[in-house]
Amino acid sequence: EIKVVESGGGSVQAGGSLRLTCRAVGYYGTSCMGWFRQAPGKEREGVASIRTRSGTTDYAASVKGRFAISRDKAETTVYLEMNSLKPEDTGTYYCAMRSGWPPYCDLNALATPTYWGQGTQVTVSS
Repeated sequence: EIKVVESGGGSVQAGGSLRLTCRAVGYYGTSCMGWFRQAPGKEREGVASIRTRSGTTDYAASVKGRFAISRDKAETTVYLEMNSLKPEDTGTYYCAMRSGWPPYCDLNALATPTYWGQGTQVTVSS
């Protein structure tokens, strides 16, 4: 069974940092992976994506310069380093993966992933 599993959420004060990890289980190969988030009462929005073979990234405007997405050499794990966190970054963060050597990899392409994670909560207090 292929799945993606997130870890690393938590609570932090504004200005702090958190690191999220997403691990692809049961899948080996190039993919497009990334993160979406959903705040209470709001729609799910893209945060960051990365093509695991090339390392090409895409970010939402609201997180550029504060968040950084990266991947390991095995192409099975991606990380989201979140710095200078703001209360508006609060929400449930979901990992997403498009498997099978997808031809395109950006937040638009990843919006319809092959797999979703179960989500991890990030809370930023002011």
